[in-house]
Amino acid sequence: MSSKRRLPAAAIFPLIVLGYVLIQVYAAWRAYIGLALVPYAIPILVAWIGLMTLSLPLLWRLEHGGWHRLATALAWVGFGWMGWVFLFFWTGLALSAASVAIGLFRTDLPVDFLTYASTLGSFSFAAVLSLLIAGYGFLDARRVRIERVRLTSPKLSKASGTFRLALISDVHLGALVGARRLRRLIEHLKKLDADVVVSVGDLVDGMEHRLRELAPMFDALRPRYGKLAVTGNHEYYAGIVHALHFHQRAGFRVLRGEAVDVTGEISIAGVDDPTGRTNPNECVPLGALPANRFKILLKHQPLLRPDADGLFDLQLSGHVHKGQIFPFGLLVRIAYPVRTGLTRLASGAWLYVSRGTGTWGPPMRIAAAPEITLIEIQSAP
Repeated sequence: MSSKRRLPAAAIFPLIVLGYVLIQVYAAWRAYIGLALVPYAIPILVAWIGLMTLSLPLLWRLEHGGWHRLATALAWVGFGWMGWVFLFFWTGLALSAASVAIGLFRTDLPVDFLTYASTLGSFSFAAVLSLLIAGYGFLDARRVRIERVRLTSPKLSKASGTFRLALISDVHLGALVGARRLRRLIEHLKKLDADVVVSVGDLVDGMEHRLRELAPMFDALRPRYGKLAVTGNHEYYAGIVHALHFHQRAGFRVLRGEAVDVTGEISIAGVDDPTGRTNPNECVPLGALPANRFKILLKHQPLLRPDADGLFDLQLSGHVHKGQIFPFGLLVRIAYPVRTGLTRLASGAWLYVSRGTGTWGPPMRIAAAPEITLIEIQSAP
């Protein structure tokens, strides 16, 4: 789980783009054959694939050029297509394989059944099924789950009671995650009534004009010990200066290689995401803390530094979204060989990796429900 095992982003990104193009080519080929399109449709399909592949940089250009409504419309179309075509790729392959297997190995079946098997492998059936799954994922992405985790530590006195921390991650406020979803998120946080609220990165994701409207909503949330945050990679993509200004207006204190005392027994440290090329080192703020403190580390990407082993009691991370759309969680494990949820480390410390609270890209989640995590820490028996 150390950073040495992670593939470099420079090697991953071209592979992701190539894979996305090939997935779209597969969908276009299936549509061309399955719908019996005329040859004149080929240039249209090629142009569509090109537009959807370039939609992300085009979205960025439109947003920074002040074309906010057009950028929002392109985000819904581009990311909606991305989610559907991902689903179509997997369902299309699975259904085609099932159809072929039935035809090859069960030739004694009735003709009607073989006809149904042929329909199973058709483009139309796969397309509609993928659309239905996408619709479910769209609705499920808006049903935030509350995950509850209870930890004990001898570093906390019995008199201190239970310390309650609410964790959010990867909200991605911007074009597709706006006021309505933020309002529901804040309602959840108010009901939890945690002592402190922490965000472990990717709170914002562009659309600076929209963020100005959302900051007061977050600022109205006032937990007992305040709100703390660290930067994620999307804070840098959106513009780190604008992102930090949003955090400030929203009432968050951003920890950038520093630690704060919370209760006298619990301290929270945080580091910048390495996307900012600042070479963050959590050993510096953690090493300055007293050994008898319960130390919580906020770090966007779920990577463990070998030299930080034993310096913290609990690391809180996000970034991976649990793949967001199944089965991409399996692919995420290649770059980040950790599992979501709570893991006990060899040092005795804990690592908690959130599935994320919002969505990036496709506005849907499949087998990776969004979460707010309530972590309760109390004295060991």
